[in-house]
Amino acid sequence: MQKISKSIATLFFVGFSPIAPGTVASLLAVIVYLLVKDNIFIYFFLTMFLLILGFWSAALSKKGFPDKDPPQIVIDEFSSMLLVYFFIPFSPKFLITGLILFRFFDISKIPPLKRLEALPAGFGIMLDDIAAAILTNLILQVLRFSPFLS
Repeated sequence: MQKISKSIATLFFVGFSPIAPGTVASLLAVIVYLLVKDNIFIYFFLTMFLLILGFWSAALSKKGFPDKDPPQIVIDEFSSMLLVYFFIPFSPKFLITGLILFRFFDISKIPPLKRLEALPAGFGIMLDDIAAAILTNLILQVLRFSPFLS
């Protein structure tokens, strides 16, 4: 079970990328989003499935890594990235802005997000990224309805 959870948590070893594994996983999630964005049912259930899978695999795999939030575990970025675009109309500007904001919040770990990282087991690994995705989505919603960006 440990090998399976580690494979999933590292997104089949994408997490061992020598350059920006979290960003690589986020970019892969953008590709998945582009494939499923037109079917809200598949998009919703795939996102929920991946989040649940993320909690499970992160909790089991964390034991094999010394860090509190191991950079090799990228299921959190991959699954959370799909939350970024919920109820956001597709456009290249939202796609790119969402990716940049999500990665900024995930990397910088602004204070409310940093506190979530301290939660036990896989919760800390997953919840800081989920919060970064929700924050990003809220900003995109504001931008979406901003009269200055129309």
